[in-house]
Amino acid sequence: MRSASTQSGFTLIEVLVALAVVAITLAAGVKASGALGQSADRLQQMTAAQWCAENQLTDLRLTRQFPGIGSSDFSCDQLGRHFAGRLDVQGTPNPNFVRVDAVVSDDHGQRLLQISTVLGRN
Repeated sequence: MRSASTQSGFTLIEVLVALAVVAITLAAGVKASGALGQSADRLQQMTAAQWCAENQLTDLRLTRQFPGIGSSDFSCDQLGRHFAGRLDVQGTPNPNFVRVDAVVSDDHGQRLLQISTVLGRN
């Protein structure tokens, strides 16, 4: 009579497959967390750039000066970042109003956003 030997445990192949599944899962998690970090950085950069543009447009409104047609440059520091910007003033069909575009770029000159408004003569 032979006794049936029963062994409990995992084979080498089963262990390797389990390790492969864990490695793939961890790699996906690391990639997702990296993308999340980049997204948060981009959101912070865009928010600060928007504050710069809105500050320039608000300054025009508060000074109550009707801007002349043309372009002017400005710079802004927000959240420890430096931004370069340009205000483009264009005429409209009604001479009592002008369109003002605030364009904000990052340190490398890459355009981040543009905010437009219409200002009237006071």
